[in-house]
Amino acid sequence: MISECSLMVRTYECDSYGHVNNAVYLNYLEFARYEFLKDIHFDYPSMIKAGYGVYVARVEIDYKRSALTDDVLTIRSWPIKKGAVSGVIAQEIKRGEDLLVEAKVTWAFVDSKGTPVKLPAEWNVPGLSPGNLGGA
Repeated sequence: MISECSLMVRTYECDSYGHVNNAVYLNYLEFARYEFLKDIHFDYPSMIKAGYGVYVARVEIDYKRSALTDDVLTIRSWPIKKGAVSGVIAQEIKRGEDLLVEAKVTWAFVDSKGTPVKLPAEWNVPGLSPGNLGGA
């Protein structure tokens, strides 16, 4: 599944050059990944209550163009790799047709001690796998 969400750049997210600060893009990507999880019916709140977590293990990000205050950005997220314990989500941030950012985020499923563990069946939803790219 390809998940899509939008947001508007706020003034306080910009640096002294008037561009979105590079670190802020990580927040945008995190927001979009949470929206992705909701879209694929991954019950994040119940996973936390059960003592598990999804940790970001690696972020690869390529900055292509700058976003500015009041720009409306669209963020697309989709799975490109999944194993028993971890996977990779691809993401892109666009302003209209302009590609601003490309990213790959590697995640790992962990227990309450932060140790990587195999995804239990209730959280091993089909939308985490790249073979289930339907929709948007």
